[in-house]
Amino acid sequence: MRHGKKINHLGRTSSHRKAMLSNMAASLILHKRISTTLAKAKALRIYVEPLITRSKDDSTHNRRMAFSYLQNKEAVSELFREISKKIAERPGGYTRILKTGNRLGDNADMCFIELVDYNETMLSTKESTKAKPTRRRRPSGKKKEDEGAAVTEASTGETTGKEIKPKKTTKKAPVEKVKEEPAVQTDQPEPSEEGGEEKE
Repeated sequence: MRHGKKINHLGRTSSHRKAMLSNMAASLILHKRISTTLAKAKALRIYVEPLITRSKDDSTHNRRMAFSYLQNKEAVSELFREISKKIAERPGGYTRILKTGNRLGDNADMCFIELVDYNETMLSTKESTKAKPTRRRRPSGKKKEDEGAAVTEASTGETTGKEIKPKKTTKKAPVEKVKEEPAVQTDQPEPSEEGGEEKE
């Protein structure tokens, strides 16, 4: 039974595992993205993220502690000079694991592990999604009131308190047209007179 065994030993001795994680962490810091198995990537994330947090405070003690884990001067200088500036505002979660399918030989789960702030494509897509304005539906009554207010302000320059008046005028306009139609119909005797003149 494996009660309370949280560490994945990855089928290696302690010294082999520490050396492997140290090399992988240095490679991740230098190249910003590496391809590995899913199990190793999860173990590496636990190993490298505390080191990245240490890089926020650039002191001699923190540099020496990082070097004791990485055993690589170039990786330590890259971590404290470049990466610490990029992740200064981020409160954790510095790495991202992207699954890429299974390996042909042994069918192991493969993935990329990368530093979040160095993936330009994902950062650009986030900015583009934020730039889009949100569209909200208005109730139909409010839209008509806004149009009426615009008409009153453009034509008369009246205050918004008299927005209801243009509505009444727009309602009266069709009624006047209905009254005019019967007046046109009463003019029908004129053609009959003209017909009578033609007969004469």
